[in-house]
This record gives sequence, structure tokens and C-alpha cells, in this order.
Amino acid sequence: MTESEPMPGRRRRKLAISVRTRIVAAITAVAAIGLLAVGFSVYIVERQRILEQVDARLQDNLESARFLVAEGDEGDGAWASSSDALAAVVQRMSPDDNTGAMGMVDGVITIVPGVQLDLDLQYQAMFAQHVDRSLDESRPFIATYADSDDRWRYLAAPIMVQDSPAPTEVVFVLVYDLNAELAETTDSAKMFLLASGITLIVIAATGTIVATRLLRPLRRMRETAARISAQSLDERLPVMGNDDVAELSETMNDMLDRIDDALDSQRQLLSDVGHELKTPITIVRGYLEVMDPADPDDARETQELAVDELERMGQLVQDLASAAALHGPSPVQLGRVDTADLVRQIVRKAQGIVGADVSIGPVADSVASLDPARMTQAMLQLSQNAVTHGGGRVEIGSRSDGERIEFWVRDFGPGVPDNAKQQVFERFRRGTDTLDHTGSGLGLHIVQVIARAHGGSAEVRDAPGGGALFVLSVPQIAATPVSEDPVIPPRPPLPAPALPGETPTDVGG
Repeated sequence: MTESEPMPGRRRRKLAISVRTRIVAAITAVAAIGLLAVGFSVYIVERQRILEQVDARLQDNLESARFLVAEGDEGDGAWASSSDALAAVVQRMSPDDNTGAMGMVDGVITIVPGVQLDLDLQYQAMFAQHVDRSLDESRPFIATYADSDDRWRYLAAPIMVQDSPAPTEVVFVLVYDLNAELAETTDSAKMFLLASGITLIVIAATGTIVATRLLRPLRRMRETAARISAQSLDERLPVMGNDDVAELSETMNDMLDRIDDALDSQRQLLSDVGHELKTPITIVRGYLEVMDPADPDDARETQELAVDELERMGQLVQDLASAAALHGPSPVQLGRVDTADLVRQIVRKAQGIVGADVSIGPVADSVASLDPARMTQAMLQLSQNAVTHGGGRVEIGSRSDGERIEFWVRDFGPGVPDNAKQQVFERFRRGTDTLDHTGSGLGLHIVQVIARAHGGSAEVRDAPGGGALFVLSVPQIAATPVSEDPVIPPRPPLPAPALPGETPTDVGG
């Protein structure tokens, strides 16, 4: 694939339907389905209502015809002949829209109304024969007649007058043109479809405008994300309005802030690590360059110095790995811990530090959600730091107010200056009150990371009567579920040696 050829994934994205189009299409489709469902339902109901009205009118005319025949010509209930009764019924019928009427004898049309009706049946011989074939036992009936172009609903009512001269039986027929009756509903349906089409166009246009306005911040996010690189994270998304998109913009900006801080921290770490490794490498190289291989004493001294510097670099790498592990997805494993027993065990372990005179202070008798191994690591780090800078005398204790518990380590040395109280927890920060600078400078930083992993903090205060007081303050009840049973680490023998990798030598490490 050449540089000018687009990537397959990009080609698919170009051909993909945009979010705006999908939103507008979905809204328009739902509206169309809703309008069609409503229109179809109304059409079916109205059509059925018209058909029922036609049958009801036919039934009413049947009752009227029966009344006229029963009343008679002069109101005495008598007719001269069946043909006279048929003529009276046809002539006196109340005309209605889309109707026609006739009288017939033996399938032949003999009479039609004297007024012009919407449906002229005078020349409908085939229809008359159809009605004649459908007559059954001289009973009136309502039926439907369908021709190629016509669809009629009709009433056929035989009329018989006793002692009438021939013909003795005649038939009265009243017809409704169903196509004409339903035409009004069809016209309404066409108007509804036209109005629905216009409505859908308006909905699509409005949806396009609204979707464009709502998705404009997302488009800006995409454009901003395309411009942002690992070398430039200064650009931020504009936050407009108080809706979900504005909250998304704020969240994206917060994420960019965190990424920017992480990259700055990474660059600073690489710079600090490079600086820390540069010194021992320079020292080892310098001594190796001037070493006299023929002089055993010079070679032995150079070897000892090189090994010492390599051990210091190894300690730095180990501390970096320990600090990195605390930034992982599960830096601590919380459990219910008997804090009083934990402090006593930490005191026993700290008594194994070379030069340490460790005593136990006030201890809170409580149960807290902690990682006992990490808390032990942090407290021993503080204890070694106190021995290095406080002259050896160390006091360890804890206190609780029910919501937070503080583990503290006190030394009796010169203390920490106010301008250095925040700096001592920074990476590679070393104290200036000792000539021993062999530490990595990560010790107190690791202590701070452990405290933050528990949702707490680490700080240094001035101890009453002189010295420094290092305090780890953590919530007594964790925000995440922990084991229900108190976790009590096994007691080590007295005195216990310092744990490997947990013995910093100076402030900050």
C-alpha cells in the first residue's frame, strides 16, 4: 500500500452514515410509522362506520316501506294492486346522497322515482336480473352487488297485496353506491397522506437543525482530539450550556488535564532518573579510566567503588519498581485490621533497624480497613528515616477519632524546616543534614503514595518538645467492601530484622 492510498479503516469511515443522518432518519421513520398507524386506524374505523350507516339507512327504508304498505292507499290498509303499493313506496322514498331506487316484476324494471337521484337504475337490467335470482321465499334482504366498476349495497323487499290482480308479487329495490359513499373517506385519506408528508418533511428539517446544533460540540471534540498529540495537550474543549454534552466536554477536559499531568510527571521522572543514574555511571567510568590494572590495590579499590555504585543503582531501580506497583490498578488489598496489634508488630520490626531505640506510644484500640503489608512498609520506611535523621530514638503510635486513624512516627532530632515539610515527600528529595546520600530519594514518596492509595495523606509536623512527627492519616472505614474478619498479620520473633527493600536511609528515601 502506497502512502497516497487511504487505509481501509479510513475508507469505511468515509462511507459510513453520520450520526446526524442516523438520528434524523430514526426520528423521521418513527414519526412516519406513527402517522401511518394513526391514519390507517382512523381510515378503517371511518370506513366501517360508513358501511354500518348504509345498512342502517337501508333498514330504515325497509321499515318505511312496510309502514306505507300497511297504511294503505287511503289510510285504510287496502291497496288496489301490488303494483299500486310498489309505485307508492318508490315515489314516497326519501332521497339520499349516492342512492337509487326502482321497482321490478320478474326481473324486469317497471318503475323508477320521478325525481333525479344520484344513481339512475332505469337501464340496469343486469342488476335487476341479479336481484331476481337472489330473491328467496319472498323475504326482504340486504346484500352487496359488485360489478367491474360498481360496488353497490342494496335492499330488496318483495311486496304482495292480497287479492291483487297480476302481478301479485313485485319487488322494491333501494341501492347505495358504496364507491361514492367511501369516496369521501378516500379523499380524507389522501389529504391526510399529503399533510403527513409535509409534516415528515418539517420533522426531518427540524431534526437536522437540532441534531446539527447538538452534535456541533461533539464535532469540535473530534477535531480537537485529532489535533492533540503527546507533545501538545494545551488545547481544551469549549464548554457551552448545561446539558449532557457540556458535562461530556468538562469530563474530556478533566481527562486531558490528567493526561497532561501524567505526561509531565513522566517527563520529570525520566529526567530525575537520568540525573540519578548519571552520577554513579560517571563515577564508575572515571575510576575505571584512571585505574592501573597492574596495581592490585588500585584495582581492588576501584572494584569496591564500582560494586557500591552498582548496588546504589540497583536500589534505585528497586524503589522505582515499588513506586510503580503502587500506581497499578490494585495498589492495596484492604481488609479489616486490628490496628493496635498492627502497631505493636511494627514496633517489634522497627527494633531490628540498626541504631534504632524504638518505643511504643499511645495506641488506638480499633479495627480499620487497611492493607497491613503496605502500612507496615510505610511505617518502617518512616522509622528508618527517623533513625537516619533523628539520632536513633524513635516513638511509634496511633490515634483514632472514629472516622480517621493516624499512624505516627516521632524522632527526637532537629526536625524538618517549615519550607521543606512539603518537599520531603517529593521524588528524589534528600535531606541536607547528613553526609549519607546513598539512598534513592524515593522512600518518603513511596510512603505518600501508600497513604493516598488508602484514601489518606502523609505529612510531617513539629513534635512537641522538638523533633519531627511523621503522620499517616487514612479513613478508618474504606469506601470499597472489605473482608468481614479482622486480619492480624503473624507476629515475628523479637527482635525482627528490617524487611528487605523497606529500609530507606535518609529523608525522602
